[in-house]
Amino acid sequence: MKKGRGRKSSSNKAILISLIIFVCLFIIGVPLAIVTFSLNTLPTSSVNIAVIPIEGIITGNGDSGLGQQGVSSQQIIEFIQQANGDYTIDGIILEINSPGGSAVASDEIGSAVKHSEIPVISVIREAGASGGYWIASSTDYIIANRMSITGSIGVISSYLEFSGLMNEYGVGYERLVSGELKDLGTPFKKLKQNEQQILQKKIDVIHNYFVEEVSVNRNLPKEKVEKIATGEFYLGVEALNLGLIDQLGDMETAKDYYAYLYEVDEVDLVSFKTDPSLFDILAGISQDFSYNMGQGIGSMFTQSSSSSELLLK
Repeated sequence: MKKGRGRKSSSNKAILISLIIFVCLFIIGVPLAIVTFSLNTLPTSSVNIAVIPIEGIITGNGDSGLGQQGVSSQQIIEFIQQANGDYTIDGIILEINSPGGSAVASDEIGSAVKHSEIPVISVIREAGASGGYWIASSTDYIIANRMSITGSIGVISSYLEFSGLMNEYGVGYERLVSGELKDLGTPFKKLKQNEQQILQKKIDVIHNYFVEEVSVNRNLPKEKVEKIATGEFYLGVEALNLGLIDQLGDMETAKDYYAYLYEVDEVDLVSFKTDPSLFDILAGISQDFSYNMGQGIGSMFTQSSSSSELLLK
């Protein structure tokens, strides 16, 4: 009997010890879990924001002609994707100083902005016109200098025509084509009425795309955008009143925006850019025969376009 009571006493003691250990672990573990969870959910003291400059004429490969600065849509898209793939980057600022450029290249960048998983805002410095504004309108928030050149929603396909000068100097244009419209837009002969109508239809289609894009991106009635889509440029302060931008300011304003968005005290800017090589500079001498946007008033900030280009603005 004593032996049985001893076994029972030992069993009770083991249960008691296990219970004490469990209680101790509970008392220590629960507060520790709460503290760990709290630390993980508290906002960080700072955020890293990628700054991607869009400077000069917007083209597919960065070529913009001799004496003109160009920016490649391929490079900008790669930067946007790179920032999205970097877990240390919390947002993107597009620093825009561009009169516009290729319709295709502008649309490509705008599409990449919309697919970004982190916030993207734009800061328009001197110019964010036409293609430059198309891109800005795709971002979540637009900040512009009060005296910046903004908007200029329109398309152009103008070029110099040399047939009169050629006739004066006895220079002829021997036309050899396999299709009636193969040399449409050549500067060596005047446009026929049907050719002018064809080009105008292309311009009108792209213009409509531009208007629709701004309407959707800025949540503005299409009718309102159509009224201001005359190609006219607006100062930043005018663009604010028209709803084309969200705030007047600069890069410091953009930092304040992100500080407010993430509820942090410090915003660190990380520059995403490449320095042009000698090859890039020499390659810029070549010209693209393509549709472009925004070579109007904004081109004063770069240079006038070459007469050999077919332009849209």
